[in-house]
Amino acid sequence: MLRRNSIVTVSWKSNFIAFLMLITALVAYYFTPRMHLSDVKTKIDLASQIPKSFGDWQEDSSLVPILPDPQVQARLDVLYSSTLARTYRNNAGDRVMLSIAYGSDQSSEATAVHRPEFCYSAQGFNVSDLGKATLHLGSRELIVQHLRGVLGSRHETITYWITLDETATLPGFGRKMAQLRYGLRGEIPDGLLFRVSSFAANDQKSYELQNQFLKDLISSMSAAIIPRYFGKSNLKFQTTASLPALNK
Repeated sequence: MLRRNSIVTVSWKSNFIAFLMLITALVAYYFTPRMHLSDVKTKIDLASQIPKSFGDWQEDSSLVPILPDPQVQARLDVLYSSTLARTYRNNAGDRVMLSIAYGSDQSSEATAVHRPEFCYSAQGFNVSDLGKATLHLGSRELIVQHLRGVLGSRHETITYWITLDETATLPGFGRKMAQLRYGLRGEIPDGLLFRVSSFAANDQKSYELQNQFLKDLISSMSAAIIPRYFGKSNLKFQTTASLPALNK
């Protein structure tokens, strides 16, 4: 009798474990993202959607933004669907460098765009974190990252953010939470890294120049594609452009 009860107990445990494994497999299958948003949203075409001239700005081919070395670039080519690197100059002679890297799969850290900190450091720059700032662009309020890169006599101030689909955020907790939200909906977001930089002895003036550049750029772009580069509008009223004081 004891032997029979033992057999029944083992059988019940085996069936219960098998049931749990089945449920786990079904849940994993159900929550595995399958819909690529790049297939259903407005297509990203960096070269045509970012104008070569707008407002007071013209493309300046004499200065190329910082790019990764060939070995790093080869690895990034696996992640990125397309990239754009341009320098713009206004009538006053001020230059702003623009770099955008777009990837059709931003669903995990393994496929996500890389931080500019890594790119600049790999080129030999000494990179300083100048903190986050709030950037107002019309009806959009973006949290951006400010950096300073120094290589010899070259001092470059940098602003960047990333997008997932039409959500503007930064690497770290913000991106992880956005990835989770899309994943729970069964969606695979695309996204991009948007970076601008410039030279100036004064960081604040350099960031103000970049702010004006971005205001002019967004004003020249089609309303249909703006959320793909700058995120959705998230303010209930129009604001004037402003930047907080930088951390010294």
